Amino acid sequence: MSTVVLTKDNFDEVVPGPAGKDFVFIDFWAAWCGPCRQFAPVYEKAAERHPDLVFAKVDTEAEQELAAAFGIQSIPTLAIIREGVLVFSQPGALPEAVLEDLIGKARELDMAEVKRKAAESAAAADPA
Repeated sequence: MSTVVLTKDNFDEVVPGPAGKDFVFIDFWAAWCGPCRQFAPVYEKAAERHPDLVFAKVDTEAEQELAAAFGIQSIPTLAIIREGVLVFSQPGALPEAVLEDLIGKARELDMAEVKRKAAESAAAADPA
């Protein structure tokens, strides 16, 4: 499977909530960005090696609203959403071995624990 072009119009279809797809990897990029162009073939190869995962790309120039919603400050930025939860977001072009390691770690996450911690953090942040 190759990458999916992610836009604000197809976001809910590609990245459904907790009951939806298990994993979505999102590459935030722009055509003028040299490191983005370097990372693109690495990302495409990972998409081919892991057809069970969704690999999406967001052109930050065309989808400024979506990039802003994710708080993208620099590109490329890789984000991982698992079961509707943002579990990773980091700028920088990753080497192939690092991306593969990250995919493995994302697969190993205990999502019940991640959701429990997120709920605790939300409760602690809400003074009411």
